[in-house]
Amino acid sequence: MKTFRERLGKEWLFFDGGTGSVLQKMGLRGGELPETWNLIHPERIKELYKGYLNAGADVFNANTFGANRLHYPGNVKEIITAAVNLAKEARTEAGREDAFITIDIGPSGKLLEPLGDLSFEEAVDIFSEAIRAGAEAGADLVLIETMNDSYEAKAAVIAAKESCDLPVCITVTFDENGKLLTGASVENIVAMLEGLRVDALGVNCSLGPREMKPIVERLCKAASVPVIVNPNAGLPVTQHGMTVYPVGPDEFASLMSEIADLGIQACGGCCGTTPKHIEKLIETISKKEFKAPVKKNRTVVTSYSREVVIEDKTVIIGERINPTGKKLFKQALRGHNIDYIIGEGLKQEDAGAHILDVNVGLPEIDETAMMSEVVQKLQAVCALPLQLDSSSPQALEKAMRLYNGKPMINSVNGKDEVIRNIMPLVAKYGGVLVGLCLDEEIPETADGRINVAKKILSYAKEYGIDEKDIIIDGLCMTVSANDQSALTTLETVKRTRDELHVKSILGVSNISFGLPQRGMVNAYFLAMAMNNGLNAAIINPNNDQIMAAYRSANALLGRDSNCMDYISAYAGTQEIKTVQSVKKAEEKPEGKSSGMNLHECIVRGLAPQSKESAQDALNSGKQPLQVIDELIIPALDEVGKGFEAGTVYLPQLLMSADAAKAAFAVIKEKLSGSAQQIKGRVILATVKGDIHDIGKNIVKVMMENYGYEVIDLGKDVPPQTIVDTAIKENIRLVGLSALMTTTVVSMEETIKLLRQQKPDTKIIVGGAVLTQEYADQIGADAYGKDAMASVRYADSIFLES
Repeated sequence: MKTFRERLGKEWLFFDGGTGSVLQKMGLRGGELPETWNLIHPERIKELYKGYLNAGADVFNANTFGANRLHYPGNVKEIITAAVNLAKEARTEAGREDAFITIDIGPSGKLLEPLGDLSFEEAVDIFSEAIRAGAEAGADLVLIETMNDSYEAKAAVIAAKESCDLPVCITVTFDENGKLLTGASVENIVAMLEGLRVDALGVNCSLGPREMKPIVERLCKAASVPVIVNPNAGLPVTQHGMTVYPVGPDEFASLMSEIADLGIQACGGCCGTTPKHIEKLIETISKKEFKAPVKKNRTVVTSYSREVVIEDKTVIIGERINPTGKKLFKQALRGHNIDYIIGEGLKQEDAGAHILDVNVGLPEIDETAMMSEVVQKLQAVCALPLQLDSSSPQALEKAMRLYNGKPMINSVNGKDEVIRNIMPLVAKYGGVLVGLCLDEEIPETADGRINVAKKILSYAKEYGIDEKDIIIDGLCMTVSANDQSALTTLETVKRTRDELHVKSILGVSNISFGLPQRGMVNAYFLAMAMNNGLNAAIINPNNDQIMAAYRSANALLGRDSNCMDYISAYAGTQEIKTVQSVKKAEEKPEGKSSGMNLHECIVRGLAPQSKESAQDALNSGKQPLQVIDELIIPALDEVGKGFEAGTVYLPQLLMSADAAKAAFAVIKEKLSGSAQQIKGRVILATVKGDIHDIGKNIVKVMMENYGYEVIDLGKDVPPQTIVDTAIKENIRLVGLSALMTTTVVSMEETIKLLRQQKPDTKIIVGGAVLTQEYADQIGADAYGKDAMASVRYADSIFLES
């Protein structure tokens, strides 16, 4: 009998359908936790399993989606073991020993630090406990599903890889625009997950097959591993107090037939789908020609929300977060001045860098701890991907583990010891690895450097690292010591492209070491290297002249359509003066602050600087309410509008909210209690039976920053508790949140009670399973599609009445 890996990507594989929605029809009450049925209703769980097995599913989920210690403290192993044992019994009774049992892993329900209060390592530990229990019970693979945060997805994948040797598949949940909750795009998440070496990836939940089709098309264009598609049976509605999904088996199968033609390899269903949906799906899709996944040759580096594709147009890697030759930067490292380091990163982002190099190595500091801290804090406020630059395997491993995305790694070389230390890290965590063309010596010829590059590529293949994830550094050696060194480097760059067919990178500034007016030499050399095929350049983007050379070369080499980037940068500006410009760039005092005002600090999400800027604003003579009205609220509005427009993502929104909170703390010290302005008081609660409070907590942060006092009742809140609190506190607005399909009935019950006992209270609802139509059907006054929509609705209640 073939294993899962032997069948995956070589033939159609069919997954099962919904769990909670089917269990509801079996009697699962609103707010009742589905996993408890493994212990109290085992025969019904076996009936669920056998329904899908009899329909023909090849893969079916153990009832373990929410089984982790946050939801079931002290009871995880018992619940998961029971779920897997029941699955094995059902498989035998159905005569389907060829079917595969998954350990079904859902999200924790919490945001990870720095956005939330769950640390990355704690998340890994939570998922590991559940996965180990399922593996020990005899499951066949791990299915991580319904993930809407790339960082949590990474934690779950690492947990699976470290806890067992089973195949690992993952499906994530996109909104209709193809974005995760925390901002990752389709292409972004594919790059990260393939770097982590998942066996298959895909999409599930939130959308029906019709809405999911354009997302699947992008998945298939980006992914080299098999793609799984498990949609809902359309968007939910409510009928007679029950959640109903309107797409029936025939329509579902017809829509999935169109999706199958896009090049997927596995499919099933999610919320609202039943054994009949899966049976019809299999009947329809199994007749179609199977297409194996096609390998894609895309070199991609990502952060949580941005991907940089390294191809023909040279990518700029900012070099300023590096102590080499920088006295003040060394002082910042020794003094643990993280704000200064972050400031260097933000200045390079503003100057046009695409990726930031991060090197914090000094002999007298703990490089591992410093690298991890800088990476996490820089990622909290800067969307650019990072190049992790260190000669310490320990520092690299810690940073790679905690990094949110797929980083560049600088670097490996031809020495066997270095290869053995670094390549296993890239194989485990993923990344684009810089390969230096040196071993025990620095080859003086292009032939020698190309030979080292070939050795690096050969070893990478042994470690399973694809050539697309290797970028070769042909070595920039100072021309002042050898007048042939620049020509050797340029020849190496050209041959890397033409003979090795891989990408190239150079630390451009090294070419001018020891020369006066180094910026001029760097600028000319950069243009020459770009003409020879250089894909990535490590430079100082704050240097006017080198950026002028970069933009000019792109225009002249046909890499700037209609010269728009060049025109955008220089239209209406004065001519750049060579020597003066270089002098200005090189003599700019590094020790000065960024000069950002309070508005800018909040937009950037810089909490410590916001606190200082708020105090500066007060010291300058502004009144407290003037600071709020003229600086803080406009900054929040700017970020909020960007979030609504899809140009700002959740991490940026929350970091800006934290920055505003720090500023408000300074302002409140100047205000007496009676002078503090409160727009209104609001109740927020996650409804009975639902233990996911991410959405509710995000709304709380934004509400408080916009001047509302929030009574947070927490999660799993009974309807009567919400009503009693609304009556006692005379609340005009209640916000209700639900993530799980099975708990929307509790939301509807709460609304009915509020209508009966506190009819003057307005109700806004939100959550992954909600839509405007659904909100209308259950009697809500408003649907909050995101945190800013909730704020806008609250303003309409309290400010316009």
